[in-house]
Parts: sequence; structure tokens; C-alpha cells
Amino acid sequence: MKEARLIEMKKKIDALTNIVKHLLQEVNTNATLAKGTLTAFQLHIGEDEWTKLVAELKDKELRDIEQEKKLDLDGVE
Repeated sequence: MKEARLIEMKKKIDALTNIVKHLLQEVNTNATLAKGTLTAFQLHIGEDEWTKLVAELKDKELRDIEQEKKLDLDGVE
């Protein structure tokens, strides 16, 4: 390969590396924001209501998983 082509490829790799670093920073920022929002919501509704909500969501998730398994088995003959 020519040196000019290698230099061009290195510049592109450096640019992509910077983009990935920026995207990772944004993901971390969003994760922090989500955690803060969740904590604020927990404090707002109180511990008892939060416990009920978590239990309800876990139950719903189990029902959804069972429904998916049932749908998978219906297709098998």
C-alpha cells in the first residue's frame, strides 16, 4: 500500500475512535440520568408503593415469558 493510503486509513480510524469514545460518554450520561430519574421516582412514590410496583412488574414479566413459551410450543408439531 502507498503511504498516502495508510495515512488516510489512520485518519479514518482515529476519527472513528473519537466517535466511539463520544458515544460511550453519551451512554454513560444517559445511564446516570436514568438512575437519577429512577431514584427520584422511588423517593416520590415511597417505599411501600415502590415494592408493590416492583412485584407487579416482576409478575408481568413472568406472565410474558410464559406466554412466549406457550406461543413457541404452539408452533411445534
